[in-house]
This record gives sequence, structure tokens and C-alpha cells, in this order.
Amino acid sequence: MKDCPNQKQNLANCNCSYEPCLRKGICCECVLYHRKNGQIPACFFSSDAEKTYDRSSSNFIHSRPQKSRALKAEAMS
Repeated sequence: MKDCPNQKQNLANCNCSYEPCLRKGICCECVLYHRKNGQIPACFFSSDAEKTYDRSSSNFIHSRPQKSRALKAEAMS
């Protein structure tokens, strides 16, 4: 892990609750790690959805509010 000059600031917005995570606040490494594993980082999820540790794209889509999904579907049609 390399040092990140923004780590302290990034931690203020990091909702990752996985305690042994070494990438907290080092966003570039977090995104790269999850991308390599076909996952989405915690910061894209609500706090409740993040606590499930299911970082799959299907969980991300299903965890979004209904209104948000309806607006997106309407915009695509």
C-alpha cells in the first residue's frame, strides 16, 4: 500500500465497515481492488446495503431506491 496525501479527507466519506480493510481512504487502490474482483466499492452503496458486504452489481442495482430506478428506466425509454 502506498501513502495517499488525501487519505484523511477520504476517510471522512468512506462508509466501508470492513475493519481489516487496508485500503480505507486510499480510493484509487480500493476501486482497483474491487474492479479486479468484479465488485463495486462500499462508497457506492447506502450504509445499510454496505453492511451486507455484498459488493455485486446486482446487489447495487437492487439496493437503490425504487424511485431512482423508475426514473432511470423512464429516461432510457
